[in-house]
Amino acid sequence: MSKSLKLYGGAALGTAAVLVMAVNFADRNISGFPENPSVMTAIAPPAPSGGLVSAASASTHGGKGALGLGRPALPEEIAAWDVDVSPDGSGLPEGSGSVAEGEEIFTDYCAACHGDFAEGVGNWPALAGGEDTLADEDPVKTVGSYWPYLSTAWDYVHRSMPYGSAQTLEDDEVYAIVAYILYSNFLVDDDFVLSNENFQDVEMPNADGFIVDDRGETEYPLWRREPCMQDCKDDVEVTLRASVLNVTPEDDSAETAEEVIEAANVVSQTDTEPQEAAEMADAEPQAETIDPELVAAGEKVFGKCKACHQVGEGAKNRVGPILNGIVGSEIAAVDGFRYSRALEEMDGEWTEEALAAFLADPRGFAKGTKMSFAGLRKEDEIAAVTAYLSTFE
Repeated sequence: MSKSLKLYGGAALGTAAVLVMAVNFADRNISGFPENPSVMTAIAPPAPSGGLVSAASASTHGGKGALGLGRPALPEEIAAWDVDVSPDGSGLPEGSGSVAEGEEIFTDYCAACHGDFAEGVGNWPALAGGEDTLADEDPVKTVGSYWPYLSTAWDYVHRSMPYGSAQTLEDDEVYAIVAYILYSNFLVDDDFVLSNENFQDVEMPNADGFIVDDRGETEYPLWRREPCMQDCKDDVEVTLRASVLNVTPEDDSAETAEEVIEAANVVSQTDTEPQEAAEMADAEPQAETIDPELVAAGEKVFGKCKACHQVGEGAKNRVGPILNGIVGSEIAAVDGFRYSRALEEMDGEWTEEALAAFLADPRGFAKGTKMSFAGLRKEDEIAAVTAYLSTFE
């Protein structure tokens, strides 16, 4: 017997022995495959009602199939997931909450990120303000200025807030928070109570601000055409130079910044008549009658007010009215701002004394005011911010 025959013959016998043992092990320990195995059915489509159905139960028609697993979801299990609210109000649970209740809850759970007045803190979004800014270069999109449906606010608060503790609020608490957000946007009065019954009565300012995106039908065909690859124009010629377009101005005609400033100074000096210059020199500026250090201190104090009020050139009404010329003006007299009834029914002017009383205790001065700021406790802060506001006319 040759050496090769001995080698391969031994290997073949060893392989056969292993196969025999494997067959014996499988025959004793592994169940046989059924002669007519059941065919697994496909998962049934979702029920029209939108309820959840167990995939295993659906695939075996109620647990009678081959798998025998699962069961239909119970109504309370479906309700735990079915929390969405539609624009028409469907999905809203029964409940109610007032503005006053919402202010307390908002302060406890929401103000750390969204501010006491829903004005936003840091990079956290503002929920109030932004009126008439959607056409601006940098619009302020809030519940009051941008959101078309109140259901979006209710659904988001109920589903995702407070941050880190989602779905821990009771339904009445959600109604109260949404009521306070509406109040912060001057959409409801301070005695308003939001409920599932009057939910659809609330009118959102931007309800008609959205359109159906039909660009696929109206615009796409206009620019979707076969591109021209050759002989697209009869002639190609330069029509304008960059220097004419002021993209790259000529160096010999450009003035330096220093030359422009010097020319402006010369014009301002020569245009002033000697008599006018003398009168300007003799006149004492009004700003000098106010302690500049007090004004600077008032500017710092005003930092507590900037979230709601603006001053200076280009100031606009926000959560609160602009405060230009507030000292000495009539109470509740800023055009275009919607005041609370407490201030609208109040006569008189914002004298320094009246302004000081209001800044010290807004709600005590005008019970029912929309301004929820607690007030300034230090007299020097009140004096400083009053001096600062008096510099704006």
